[in-house]
Amino acid sequence: MFLDYVILERGLSERTREAYAADLTSFDTFLATHGVTSANDVTRERIVDYLMAERDRGLSVNSISRRLVAIKVYFAFLQREGLLGKNVTEVMESPRLWKVLPSLLSQREVERLLAAPQGDSGYAIRDRAILELLYATGMRVSELCNLKLDDVHFDERYIRCIGKGSKVRVVPFGDSSRICLERYLAEARPAFETKGPSRFVFLSRLGRGFSRKGLWRMVRDYARRASIDKAVSPHTLRHSFASHLLANGAPLRVIQEMLGHADIATTQVYTHIDQGRLRSVHHQFHPRA
Repeated sequence: MFLDYVILERGLSERTREAYAADLTSFDTFLATHGVTSANDVTRERIVDYLMAERDRGLSVNSISRRLVAIKVYFAFLQREGLLGKNVTEVMESPRLWKVLPSLLSQREVERLLAAPQGDSGYAIRDRAILELLYATGMRVSELCNLKLDDVHFDERYIRCIGKGSKVRVVPFGDSSRICLERYLAEARPAFETKGPSRFVFLSRLGRGFSRKGLWRMVRDYARRASIDKAVSPHTLRHSFASHLLANGAPLRVIQEMLGHADIATTQVYTHIDQGRLRSVHHQFHPRA
């Protein structure tokens, strides 16, 4: 019925009909292997997992974009026919931006990575706080390494980041990262201050601020412990943060503000952001808010 609709009502070619049929067959097979048998049970996260699986399988960005288009057209058709309660694809963007993105993690892979630092040692407590904060805020490596104690505002639940070009922005964080960060500051960080008081939030075993190289090595090692068979770096968490917010319906422009992309506004935007609005969006859409 849907494939006839593609030709008769949308005026698309027989070749496009065949492409849609192949794309939806692939998607249906993926859903079946994950126990999803009804379109009403499909979530944005599941669609993103499918698209990332196709990317990891070697499909081009254009092919992945076409598959998302097929899914969006199909879901719109089901909703129009009264067969779908909520169309979760309405706010999903094309994966064309993936051309410049590194490997992304699914939410399940993120959960495994965040759980990788085991035990109650100072290192485990510190590293769990770092991973949680990277995913909760989408901060760059340099921003986390240079994070100072007075940049963290627990009462308002946001972090003040100084990004590229010394541009300042605020990024909200949720309960999971707050709990881990508070525990690190109270229980673990004092033992790392071997060189005396430091303004840096995260300290190395030598009592100095964390280095970029050290942070990359730490994230890579925990990804290996979590049995994640991808090239994982701190930047992977930054892009997973943005991807998961977008997949769960957060406005793209707000995500860009959280990431501090210079091409969306001037410096004033980053220094006069409505903190309450960002906290509200973060709390509503971030998986671990």
